[in-house]
Amino acid sequence: MTAVLFAHPRCDTCRNARRWLDAHHVAYDVVDLTVRAPTSAELRAIQQNSGLPARKLFNTSGQAYRAGGFGERLKTMDDDAMIAALAADGLLVKRPIFTRDALALVGFSADAYARARLSAL
Repeated sequence: MTAVLFAHPRCDTCRNARRWLDAHHVAYDVVDLTVRAPTSAELRAIQQNSGLPARKLFNTSGQAYRAGGFGERLKTMDDDAMIAALAADGLLVKRPIFTRDALALVGFSADAYARARLSAL
């Protein structure tokens, strides 16, 4: 299965993830979150494969998060509502997200990418 990196083109953390992946010869496709949000099915797989709760998939420092009042709204939203909100607006999604097979890494940490042994796959 092809690896996918969900990223924002102007995000420094996403650029760092791309540099790391390129330096370690990891093949991947990029999904630009400003053009396409992950689908509900993709988000559910990311949630399951990362082991994170749905609320941890939100970009809490973004304008869309603040403008939408998600700081308060998340307190009363269930997972289905959170996934629907994320699927409706890619700018709400924490980035980058790297996926391949049953692996999902949310955010970027060189140590986490190395521990996932991405370059060995």
